[in-house]
Amino acid sequence: MKNGHSCVVLIAAAALLSGCGTTGKDGSDKATYYYSNKEATSRVAPVQPAPLAKANDAGPTGVARIIYFDFDKSQVKPEYRGVVEAHANYLKSRRNSKVSLEGNTDVRGGREYNLALGQRRSEAVRQALVLLGVSDSQIDPISWGAEKPASMEKTEQGYQLNRRVEFNYR
Repeated sequence: MKNGHSCVVLIAAAALLSGCGTTGKDGSDKATYYYSNKEATSRVAPVQPAPLAKANDAGPTGVARIIYFDFDKSQVKPEYRGVVEAHANYLKSRRNSKVSLEGNTDVRGGREYNLALGQRRSEAVRQALVLLGVSDSQIDPISWGAEKPASMEKTEQGYQLNRRVEFNYR
């Protein structure tokens, strides 16, 4: 009986591991594709700013709720420092407010890689807010990876809209 149980565990483990590959439909490695296309991303026009928050929304009024990231990067770009500072000032003045920082990626790269990249992006924004004096208990950094695209376009402009962190107040 003990050998039978061990055999079942080994078969289940092998089946699980065989499904963990990150190859594309054409047999290519998605990570290889992801890194081989970095040069193409540097020639894209910047993303247009997201709509500003309305007066009846939770969070700072008149401030963007989305910041965008470069391809395969998780550093907050200098042009979004003012947005992060405005959210930090709002959260510092309202200690009962909480915000979810939802990290997103484009579809290039494997599922696990994109979840980790989305998490690094949301953590980078969390760290910036904490450095500006926001209590860590007010911030919930999460990652959606490529699961919640803002654009379904398979163009560089579409991909660029998906590389983002969204501020969602609760």
